[in-house]
Amino acid sequence: MTETYDYVVVGGGSAGSILGNRLSEDGEKSVLVLEAGRKDYAWDLLIQMPAALMFPSGNRFYDWSYESDPEPYMGGRRIPHARGKVLGGSSSINGMIFQRGNPLDYERWGADDGMENWNFASCLPYFKKMESALASEKDDEFRGHDGPLKLERGPAKNPLFEAFFDSAVEAGYSRTPDVNGYRQEGFGPFDKHVYNGRRLSASRAYLHPVMNRENLTVTTGAFVSSVNFDGKRATGVTYTKGGKTYQVNAGEVVLAGGAINTPQLLQLSGVGNAEHLRSLDIEPVVDLPGVGENLQDHLETYIQYKCSKPVSEQPNLNYAKMPWIGLQWLLGRKGAAATNHFEGGGFVRSNEDVEYPNLMFHFLPVAVRYDGKKADTKHGFQVHVGPMYSDARGSLKIKSKDPKEHPSMVYNYLSTEQDRREWIEAVRISREIMDQPSMAPYNGGEISPGTAVQTDEEILDWVAKDAETALHPSCTAKMGPATDPMAVVDPETMKVHGVENLRVADASAMPYVTNGNIHAPVLMLAEKAADLIQGKKPLAPIEIDYYRHGVSPADAGTVKN
Repeated sequence: MTETYDYVVVGGGSAGSILGNRLSEDGEKSVLVLEAGRKDYAWDLLIQMPAALMFPSGNRFYDWSYESDPEPYMGGRRIPHARGKVLGGSSSINGMIFQRGNPLDYERWGADDGMENWNFASCLPYFKKMESALASEKDDEFRGHDGPLKLERGPAKNPLFEAFFDSAVEAGYSRTPDVNGYRQEGFGPFDKHVYNGRRLSASRAYLHPVMNRENLTVTTGAFVSSVNFDGKRATGVTYTKGGKTYQVNAGEVVLAGGAINTPQLLQLSGVGNAEHLRSLDIEPVVDLPGVGENLQDHLETYIQYKCSKPVSEQPNLNYAKMPWIGLQWLLGRKGAAATNHFEGGGFVRSNEDVEYPNLMFHFLPVAVRYDGKKADTKHGFQVHVGPMYSDARGSLKIKSKDPKEHPSMVYNYLSTEQDRREWIEAVRISREIMDQPSMAPYNGGEISPGTAVQTDEEILDWVAKDAETALHPSCTAKMGPATDPMAVVDPETMKVHGVENLRVADASAMPYVTNGNIHAPVLMLAEKAADLIQGKKPLAPIEIDYYRHGVSPADAGTVKN
């Protein structure tokens, strides 16, 4: 017997967790969330312990382990792209960094035809709805205080953080009390989705508290292979679980698999570039050439230093210490394992041509790569940096009719003059900050890339050989009006153009990547999409002033030294 639901949500990650919660709130509409990964068990230390974030990536039990095609401007390197293979999706394996992006990101969204209701004033109510910003004052009109996602800040108490912040000021930049508040531009402690020393993934925040709803079903290990159509009307999906194939009917199918899986599933189901689909013997349902195009991401590097004082977290990477660190966490959710260590950083404009910050810095009081490979030093620290809204564009295309075969992805990192210019600026500004007096007592010398890398050409060559993705793929099924030949999703309804009963609500629907980690924008998008899908009137826009360079006072919103 084929089951029928009012809503079938494909993907139980960041967006899918919100959709499962919000679409079932009324207690009447039946909702099925299908997640291809496994359950996010409470006992699983690798996804519950914040400092264990380096271990799931590349692990077949937690990570789908995508990779790009050989990148033409990075010496043919294939760039690994970790994606969460567990309930909660990538929010269960990511760095737990919470960045909304700059208000002008959403003004950019809203400036596109048909996107007027996605400007900052229209998005702010949904940012506030989803969060409880524990470090913000209750009267802070930028921040939410009653949402499911509890956010801790910093605390950035290691002396290296304060030295870094002071050095940024000495280099001519500003402090700011909250990069998610009135003023993003500047340096200070960062928010993180960690609560009481434990990762707070989207599934823990949104799904687990409502699992007992009779009208909500969450099925893990369910790999969706196609959206089913009757003509141009989506009728449900086909999925496999435990070696068996199932079909389920749906009043509405909502894709929330993310910027890689959603365009892949659309193409497998006959929605995409008709010429490409026919070349793979897939009969097109609708010709939508924008599916899989407009691929955007953030690339980043680690600039690493030896620390000349024994104050870094480097010794905690020694395996001999890990049992004690783990015991501290198990007994009291305290110690070095209770934080993601990405406790502070900043945003700057690298040149006067940009209106708002185009570089983001994450500071870490330890020198280690994302895969866990530590620098050869007793004590160290590093800064992560990269351009935030590069004009490089890539594409994603399925290679066959096999849903288990990973798609072809080319991001075209370093392919544009703007991208290359901003990478040179990023490395030079990082070094400028690190060479200030406040960092001098701790700066034991640059490890990577090392002082031999100096010229523009040497910097770009090092970036091409060393940079990694910041894991922010996005924009592959962008929102826009039907008059835009490359738009895929209607911004007023989240419906896929040209078909019925099929919606998209995840990172693929973003028109432009935001200038920070994209987890928070994806959650906001899903919150708003849930209202649009149900035909609810969107929350009223909040018209509020925010910091803009050259318009606001130079020191507006900054922390006074």
